[in-house]
Amino acid sequence: MNDYTIIIFRTIILYIILLIVFRLMGKREVGELSIVDLAIFVLMAEVAAIALDDIHRSFFKAILPICLLFLIQYLNSWFILKNKKLRDFIEGDPSMVIRDGWICEVEMKKQRYNLDDLLQQLREQGICSVQEVAYAFLEQSGKLSIYKKEQGSLILPLILDGYVDKRHLRIIGKDEEWLVHELLVNGYPNVRDIFYCSYEDEKWFVQLRARKN
Repeated sequence: MNDYTIIIFRTIILYIILLIVFRLMGKREVGELSIVDLAIFVLMAEVAAIALDDIHRSFFKAILPICLLFLIQYLNSWFILKNKKLRDFIEGDPSMVIRDGWICEVEMKKQRYNLDDLLQQLREQGICSVQEVAYAFLEQSGKLSIYKKEQGSLILPLILDGYVDKRHLRIIGKDEEWLVHELLVNGYPNVRDIFYCSYEDEKWFVQLRARKN
């Protein structure tokens, strides 16, 4: 085969491989990609570019890094799905940057997030004043999630995947001892059995983990 035929063949094969790999990696919006996802995608793009650029290199050796990157990402996704603590360590937690109309300066410095970025994202969502905001969270993707004061109370999950979210408890002015006691009173003795739990309008919403048959 001449060089042009090889390039065309490799381009088609790489397109199909990348399409399958990205499909198997799960559905996520581009703006919702974590740092790990973004790093994997960039590396795959670089590997694909090298495979097309160096046509004299073994095609198997060219696509092997793509397969390895997919395996790494697949295993990473599986482990963080099973372990919330690992998920928080790798992907991070949302950071509260505004509470009751006050800017959380310490948290902003911790996240290296400046006022210009904050005010820009507020304007983009039609917020004229910080005083309109009840809570604002800087998500892992860098997107700012905003809850206006007029929207009512903010509902925060207190348990996710069997793990107590102590940060959310502090936000609502409660502690883990209160949570465990209230759940016990309501017939839920084991926190690890709970998939999702929130406290909404002085009412508990609890969803237990699915049981395997």
